Amino acid sequence: MNLAYRDIKHNLLRFVLTNFGLSLLLGIVIVITGVYGGLIDDALRQARAADADLWVVQAGTNGPFAESSRIPGDTREIVARVYGVERAGAVTYQSIQTELNGKPLRLFLIGFEHDRPGGPRRLLAGRDILRSHYEMVVDRSAGLALGQEVPLGTHGHKFTVVGLMRDELTSSGDPVGYITLHDAQALQFELSPSAERREVARGGALQTSDQINAVITKVSPYVPVNEVAAALSRWKHLKTLTQDNQERLLSKEVIEKSRKQQLMIMVLLIIVSAVIIALIVYTLTMDKVRSIATLKFVGAPDRTIIGLIVEQALSMGIFGYFIGLALVLLFKPYFPRRLVLDFDSVAIVFVVTVVICLAASTLGIRLALKIDPAEALASSG
Repeated sequence: MNLAYRDIKHNLLRFVLTNFGLSLLLGIVIVITGVYGGLIDDALRQARAADADLWVVQAGTNGPFAESSRIPGDTREIVARVYGVERAGAVTYQSIQTELNGKPLRLFLIGFEHDRPGGPRRLLAGRDILRSHYEMVVDRSAGLALGQEVPLGTHGHKFTVVGLMRDELTSSGDPVGYITLHDAQALQFELSPSAERREVARGGALQTSDQINAVITKVSPYVPVNEVAAALSRWKHLKTLTQDNQERLLSKEVIEKSRKQQLMIMVLLIIVSAVIIALIVYTLTMDKVRSIATLKFVGAPDRTIIGLIVEQALSMGIFGYFIGLALVLLFKPYFPRRLVLDFDSVAIVFVVTVVICLAASTLGIRLALKIDPAEALASSG
C-alpha cells in the first residue's frame, strides 16, 4: 500500500494548489538561472563573434569592451604586415540611441570592413551588407523588419535593414547591429554640422574621423600566438590582448557586479524555496497526526512513516519543478532578457530541488517520530 499516494488522492485539490504555488517559486529560480546564463553568454558573445586570436587596442586601456579605445585607422595596415598575422580587420563599437516611429530605439553598432574579420556571422533572414554605405544587419530583437529604414547619427542618414540575426545581444540586453566601417566612423567620430561650424569659427582643427576602436587579428596556425603578440607589443602606443584575456576581462570585471547580484538572488530564492517546502511538509504532517498515531498503534515501523513524508516532499518538489520548467519554456520568448537554459544548468536546479525536498522533509519526520501512538485512542475518544 502506497500511503503517500492514498493521502495525495484523498487531498487532491490541496496537493494541486500547493504544487502550483511551489511551481511558480521554482519557476522563478529557473528564470534567474537562465538570466544568469544569458548574462554570461551575452557578455562573451561579441568577443567570440569576432573569432579573433589577438585584439590590438589603445595603449593603457583594456578596450574595446571594458573601456574606451581609440587608435588611428591605418593601424590595421601596420598590424597586417607583422609576421604570423594571417588576417586583420579594423572595427568600431558604439552604443547609439535613436527614435523610430515615435519610440526610442537603442542599438549596439559594430563597424567592420568587408571580407575581413569582425563582420556578422550567421543570418536568420535577408543578406549580408553589399553596399559601402547605409545598409545594416541587426538582431531581430530590435523589432525591425527587412527593408525598414532607421535614421542614425546627427546628419540624419537612413540605414536600410538588409539582414536579421538571432541572439546577438550585449550584456545589457541591447540588440547588436552591423554597418560598414566608414559609416560607423562617421557616426562615432564626425562632428555635427553645428559643431563643425563652431570649431571653424574658433580657429580649431577638425578632428579626423579615420579612427577605430580595435584591430581584430587572426594568426596563422603555424605561428604561436604569443610570438605574434610579442612582436605587436613593440609599438608603445598599442596594447595587445589575447582572446582569453578579452573574455576574462568581460566575465570577471565588466559584468562582475551584475553576475554576483544574479547569483545572490538565485541563492536567496533557493533558501526561500527550502523554507517554504519545509513549512508545507510540516503542515501536512500536522494534519496527519491522528493517521500517523494510528499507524504506530497498529505496529507500523518508523521507516513506513518516514517513507510517507519523504515521498510526499519529493512528489511536491519534482512535480513543482517540471511544471515550473514548462511554464518558463512556454513564456521564454516573452522575457525582456535572453534566457540561456542549457542541460547542465537545468539539471543542477533539479538536483538542488531534490536535495531541498529531502532536507525539508526532516522537519516533518522529527514531528512524526515524536507522535505518541496513544493519541490515536485519545483522538477517537
